Amino acid sequence: MRRRRLILLLSALPLAAHAQTPGQSAQAFLESVYAPYKAKAVKGQDYTKAERFFEPALARAMARDYQLAHKNNAPPTLNGDPFVDAQEWEISGLTIRAAESGEKSTAMVSFVNLGQKKTLAIELVKTPAGWRIADIAGANGSLRSLYKIR
Repeated sequence: MRRRRLILLLSALPLAAHAQTPGQSAQAFLESVYAPYKAKAVKGQDYTKAERFFEPALARAMARDYQLAHKNNAPPTLNGDPFVDAQEWEISGLTIRAAESGEKSTAMVSFVNLGQKKTLAIELVKTPAGWRIADIAGANGSLRSLYKIR
């Protein structure tokens, strides 16, 4: 019984750790970020652990905001999941196209969410921890503008 639990636990680790692999491409990083959204019963990524996904300045701003909201028993500034630009989702037709240029990458992520087509523009930067998201822009604006980061 213990062995079975250990095997299940170890088999889940690659999914959690995959978003943090320093040597992977920007394309592979984004594919690992979006992989959970393909399953219908999954809650998506835990973006409250912002350092796993976002470059340091954006991750700090998000973490500060989340902590302040929690302290004040108020909702955080980010009202929805940044990876799908929505509060609820059922994703289909996901496509990710990333183009690297040195230490930066731009990507277009397209999908259908609950019958509505969405396209997000994602800017990434290479950090010592690997690729991290510098901004996500969609129809509702961008993360950097939401947190007032230049």
